[in-house]
Amino acid sequence: MTKPTGERDRAFAVGGFRDFLALEAGHSRHTVISYMRDVRRLAEYVSQRGLDAPEAIAPKHLREFLYHLKDLGLAPSSIRRHISSIRTYYRFLVSEGFAPTDPSERIELPKVWRKLPEVLTHDEVEALLGAPSLDEALAWRDRALLEVAYATGVRVSELIGLGVSDVWYDDRLVRVLGKGAKERLVPIGRRALGATALYVREIRPKLDRGRAAGKLFLNARGGPLSRVGAWGIIKRCAARAGLEKRVSPHTLRHTFATHLLEGGADLRAVQEMLGHADLSTTQLYTHVDRDYLRQVHRTYHPRS
Repeated sequence: MTKPTGERDRAFAVGGFRDFLALEAGHSRHTVISYMRDVRRLAEYVSQRGLDAPEAIAPKHLREFLYHLKDLGLAPSSIRRHISSIRTYYRFLVSEGFAPTDPSERIELPKVWRKLPEVLTHDEVEALLGAPSLDEALAWRDRALLEVAYATGVRVSELIGLGVSDVWYDDRLVRVLGKGAKERLVPIGRRALGATALYVREIRPKLDRGRAAGKLFLNARGGPLSRVGAWGIIKRCAARAGLEKRVSPHTLRHTFATHLLEGGADLRAVQEMLGHADLSTTQLYTHVDRDYLRQVHRTYHPRS
């Protein structure tokens, strides 16, 4: 059970902080109101989790609070203001002896919470993968490219950089050369392997005129497919599938990661498959996963 507002304000030295903002720091009335509201929101949040004083708050609690704000739908600008409020609050607490250390020194600004491109649903993925018309000469190249992109989550530069020898059919793996020339092995499913095998057997030999440099995906002139070429294939197939979302190679990468997390995949396994050096980069996807979980709860829980 949380404390009443007045008692909580006293425990978190909110009155003293108000006086500091208005009298010592000389902030405007509007800034004082905003900062007070932000700090009260933090105090309420941590009190509900059993923390009854500002010195009990650790950096992890502040990070959880900021993710909570993001889940509430606050804009990055609003979250940045909360961070500014909290940092100012802890400078006051430390200077007045209400807290021994400042846990806000280690929290990050929301620049790392950049908005992710839209993610495709399972039905939209199926429509996209089925979009290449088999009446066209390059349909199986396009189908293989889409399948591999979604099955592996590789970056577009990695996708067009794949060599014929990088697809290990027996092991169901793809060897990917990522950022910093770091090599990784990514699992690939049967459908993507099947589409790739058919393309390599039936279509690619007709395209290869000695200028392919061993690359897997070729353009109509027999050279390695470019980034623009790969983007054009995906855009064209998305339009043919009737998708209203803007679909790019990166959309398929985000969709790959999101669908894995929705299915219960371990975050570190997804990190390895995406080729992220830092787990915090992969954690960008967890808010999408939380949105999905909330949707499932609303749909299926009898008292949602």
